[in-house]
Amino acid sequence: MNVLERMVVGLCRIVLWASTAVIFVILVANTVLRYATGASLQWANEVPELLFPWLVMSGVVLAAASGAHITTTFLVEVLPARMRRVVSALSWLVVAALYAVLGFATYRMLEIVHDERTPILQVPGSITYACVMVGMAMLGLLALKSAWTVWMHGTPVPPTGTDHPVPAPHW
Repeated sequence: MNVLERMVVGLCRIVLWASTAVIFVILVANTVLRYATGASLQWANEVPELLFPWLVMSGVVLAAASGAHITTTFLVEVLPARMRRVVSALSWLVVAALYAVLGFATYRMLEIVHDERTPILQVPGSITYACVMVGMAMLGLLALKSAWTVWMHGTPVPPTGTDHPVPAPHW
């Protein structure tokens, strides 16, 4: 893992764990308050709604960094090594460009949604939309890194004639 990946993964892990912990503490505290006193924190519903998109986007970026997203590679795998390298690098560049388009489109939406505010805390809507923009930027960087890696080192040759065992459930 290079410096870029370590920075992206580290930041996403911090966001993931912090948002999960804050959401959990708020929901538990609000539940305890509701059952103990019959009252609840008025703002306790807003904070998880604000943090959940950040949690999800950090998970999406972490999955991309670890290669956990579904890919369809059977067409590329039948190509000769040199062609596979070119097609893979170009594919990653197209993916990076698409993430850039999505990130830019989200950036243009920030001004519009900034005027929308949460009812109690008055947090602008741009806070939750910003997670999409930041996530797309990180995904774009990871895609560019993948394009560079494929171009410099080629794509691994797929095994032929081997049986891929189904992984056991993790529970």
